[in-house]
Amino acid sequence: MDRLKLSLKLVLLAAPLVLSSGSAMGRDDGRFTDSPLKPWFDSLRSHLGPCCSDADGVAVADPDWESLNGHYRVRLDGQWVEVPDEAVITEPNRAGRTMVWPVKTAFGISIRCFMPGSMT
Repeated sequence: MDRLKLSLKLVLLAAPLVLSSGSAMGRDDGRFTDSPLKPWFDSLRSHLGPCCSDADGVAVADPDWESLNGHYRVRLDGQWVEVPDEAVITEPNRAGRTMVWPVKTAFGISIRCFMPGSMT
């Protein structure tokens, strides 16, 4: 019986790690190797860490992000997700368009980095 309890505890401790790590892996498939902005994108960091290390950045259309009372939120997969203040990149946006680096886990979507665009 003690072995069963120990096995169950190990499974419960390991499950969140396994569930969250698989879908959070970023990828570099070489598509942007020759882009002049690649080194800049690779260097981007928020207070939550490097943007491109665990997440793939995506452009966000103007209707899918907003700023209210100094805070941002973005619409991803049909739902609004609050952007943590620590995820906002404050350096000038050389890409010009709004970008977000979401991390999808079994527990939902979190934002690693967010770079506002011009909202024209």
